[in-house]
Amino acid sequence: MSLEEILLSDDVVKSINENIDYLLQIIPEIKSSIGFLQNHPHHHLDVWNHTLLALSLSEKDFDVRLALLLHDIGKPFSYQDEEVRHFRNHAKVSKEMSKEILKRLGFADEYIEYICYLIEKHDSPITDEEIEEDHEVCWKLYEIQRCDALAHHPDKLEKRKTYLAETKEKLLSKNHVK
Repeated sequence: MSLEEILLSDDVVKSINENIDYLLQIIPEIKSSIGFLQNHPHHHLDVWNHTLLALSLSEKDFDVRLALLLHDIGKPFSYQDEEVRHFRNHAKVSKEMSKEILKRLGFADEYIEYICYLIEKHDSPITDEEIEEDHEVCWKLYEIQRCDALAHHPDKLEKRKTYLAETKEKLLSKNHVK
């Protein structure tokens, strides 16, 4: 089974779990995420289970699911243990690691840049300028952010839900209906 077939499965989490040996063979970096505790009040799951939950919430879209699979892959390599564990610059680390992973997997440079943009921006607000510039990419980014946000601790979602509602309204108000 290919990476595309795994990620486009109707039950993506089941497909990943059934093909985990293959995934770890082609993306060994995933192994560091499995069981890696976040120790942060906004997260109730380890990095890998957070990723799986985000994937389970996603639409059947390869770009979105590939970005979600890799969006936090840099967390085990970018954490700071303080009173609360922080992951400053994890999006940038995840982007750089993903660039190497996607090159190794044979994806085209332009596609790699696109997926890496989505990964790097998964934790950043979508600006009005970005919506004007490329609403289609912003819809993909919104979907990634929605799935990522909803995979956070259920008690800490209010601000994220407000942001998602406001961003969706901005995207819809630009007459670029999904």
